[in-house]
Amino acid sequence: MIYFTSDTHFGDPRVLRIDKRPFADVSTHDATLIEYWNSVVGHDDDVWHLGDFILPRGDDCDRLLSELNGRKHLIVGNNDPVTTTQASGWATVQHYAELVVDGHLLILCHYPFRTWNKMGKKSVNLHGHSHARLKPLSRQYDVGVDAQALRPVSLATIMDRTNSIGRRNGSPPQEPSQA
Repeated sequence: MIYFTSDTHFGDPRVLRIDKRPFADVSTHDATLIEYWNSVVGHDDDVWHLGDFILPRGDDCDRLLSELNGRKHLIVGNNDPVTTTQASGWATVQHYAELVVDGHLLILCHYPFRTWNKMGKKSVNLHGHSHARLKPLSRQYDVGVDAQALRPVSLATIMDRTNSIGRRNGSPPQEPSQA
C-alpha cells in the first residue's frame, strides 16, 4: 500500500496551541502520532510525508524514523531543516514529485497549488502546509494530519473523497482505478 501524510511536526509544542491538537504535552502528541501511524502503515508499505516532519531540536530524526512503519519518502516542507533532510531513514528526499499510482497522476508538494501539471487531465494535487484551513478544490487534497484524524491516508481514501468533492462541486466523478 501507499500512504500520504504531512505536517506531523514531531517535537514541536507550537502545534498544540496553534493547531489546537488535543494533547497535554508534546511527548503525548508524538507518542500518539507514532501509534496512529503504525496502526495504519505496515512494514512493507510506502509513506510519502509531504513536509514539516520534526522540529530540529525536537528529537533525533533517524531514531524517530526507525520507530515508524514503512519506507518513508520526504517531500521537503518549510520547516524541514538539514537535520531532517539529511537523515538516513528516508528512502528518498525531494521538493516535488509526480507519481502515477493505479492510473492516477499524483502531484506531490508541501504547498497547495492553484494550478498544477495536467490539472485539466484529472491529475491530483496532494499537499500539506495548510493544516486543514483551506477549502478543498476538485482533485486537490490536504494530506496533513490536521485534516486526516492525525493519521496517514491511503490513495483509495483520497480518491473516494476527491470524487465526493467533485460531485458536490458539480463535476463528474473520476473514473474508478484499474487495479
